[in-house]
Amino acid sequence: MVNVADYSQLNLGKIEIAPEVLSVIASIATSEIEGITGHFAELKKTNLEKISRKNLNRDLKIKAKDDGIYIDVYCSFKHGVNISKTAKRIQIATFNSITTMTAIEPKQINIHITQIVVEK
Repeated sequence: MVNVADYSQLNLGKIEIAPEVLSVIASIATSEIEGITGHFAELKKTNLEKISRKNLNRDLKIKAKDDGIYIDVYCSFKHGVNISKTAKRIQIATFNSITTMTAIEPKQINIHITQIVVEK
């Protein structure tokens, strides 16, 4: 579980977020980036309510450490896209989505390009 910082003066208890929740947020953010193909591109085309939790967590690893969370995204790019710009867009989209929804700032978001796909 990942602890969320307490921003209020009231002591109502603690808030914990399961790493799977962060995986879902990161998967959705990644699927919205142009130039992605494979698993994340399929997520964009599919009704998210019908996708299993296993598929949403695929190609993502979340590590919760004492100093913060570390995210590894494994994805395929379409041939012809600017790799560095597309990877940076994934990092920014994932960072913004997680920070906005959970108030947690990831320490690192590492993008691993597993293949380049030439579409016919």
